[in-house]
Amino acid sequence: MSVATPPVGGAPTAPAGRSRVSFAKVLLGLAGLLLLLAVLRVVTGADDLASSGTLRATLVAAVPIGLAGLGGLWAERAGVVNIGLEGMMILGTFGAGYFGYFYGPWQGVLGAILLGAAGGLLHAIATVLFGVDHIVSGVAINIISLGAVQYLAVLAFTGVPGGGQTQSPRVDDLPAITISALADPLGDLEAKNWFLVSDAAALLRALVSNLSVLTLISLALFALTWYVLWRTRFGLRLRSVGESPAAAESLGIDVIRYKFVAVVTSGAFAGLAGGFLALVAANGFRDGQTGGRGYIGLAAMIFGNWRPGGLLAGAGLFGYTDTLRLRGGGDTIHGLLLLVAVGLVALAIWQWRQHGRRSALVAALLGVVVALWYFLTSSVPEDLTGMTPYLTTLLVLALFSQRLRMPAADGKPYRKGSAG
Repeated sequence: MSVATPPVGGAPTAPAGRSRVSFAKVLLGLAGLLLLLAVLRVVTGADDLASSGTLRATLVAAVPIGLAGLGGLWAERAGVVNIGLEGMMILGTFGAGYFGYFYGPWQGVLGAILLGAAGGLLHAIATVLFGVDHIVSGVAINIISLGAVQYLAVLAFTGVPGGGQTQSPRVDDLPAITISALADPLGDLEAKNWFLVSDAAALLRALVSNLSVLTLISLALFALTWYVLWRTRFGLRLRSVGESPAAAESLGIDVIRYKFVAVVTSGAFAGLAGGFLALVAANGFRDGQTGGRGYIGLAAMIFGNWRPGGLLAGAGLFGYTDTLRLRGGGDTIHGLLLLVAVGLVALAIWQWRQHGRRSALVAALLGVVVALWYFLTSSVPEDLTGMTPYLTTLLVLALFSQRLRMPAADGKPYRKGSAG
């Protein structure tokens, strides 16, 4: 009897019986989400929940979070925890502001990537070569980056027209795409407030009006990451380094080199995330521009179970809550409470069927509390709306932590030659 074996060194194949995410399933999920938002808009009367302005702003808010999370995914798939994403984003914002103002916006994108990669290189030297604790190194990079950028901003922008110690002058805009032949009719259809039809028109209008080219490039990077890490020999070897570096080395894989490549790439993604904040979400560098998005990106990566698709969904969730906070304030966030309550109850039912009785009871109790909050109040206090993205992060991680599986060797020190 012969036994079929996969080709040596080739890309891994999906295990038998494991469901694969197809394009049709993604479209079905988007349709279900759109239907849910349409129902919520009608029930709560909060029209801004699914407007084209909200959805477009959500995309702008989600991309830097997703890019930072993508950086964390590259590093952790190779076994290196990158808490320094926030600091690398800070370096990226300065790189975009400096090179963008003095040389041009596309040079600003390149400057953001290079400075972020420099932060990744520092993290790789500390953790991979010298065996420094990953958390300690990441925190140190965050602190060093913040101080270095504040110092460099004083040198670079003091006395420059429109600049100062805490900001760069205005940077020219990157190209944006607007398809007027579609955007105008879709805007008319959205204004009619028809159930589901206007909501679909709002979504399509957000995708065809004032869409930055850098946004499209950033979204393409998610697909590219998936292909490289899960469909190439290089990706298979990099992921094996994060699962069992000793076994990988015994097969002839240069573990140190793969870890270096992954962590430097991680920094480049984080730097690009900072550059996106400076060049698309704003029009230049500002001190404190990242606002903790590096940490939220790390949470989105964990929510996505160390996979690009789940990471993108998590980034969209956090970006959406942040957008509602900025656009609608307490009234719009109040309408979102009903969706949260329903989601928690549905999660409780699912966990109960999966025999997670304790988690189900906690989710059900939280769902009841949120539902009572919605029905007994008419608005959310403004002080609390500012905490919405961070509360969302804590809630998601608390409820989904039990189903997650990190790479087996993530965060563990490794010394070359330990395989022998």
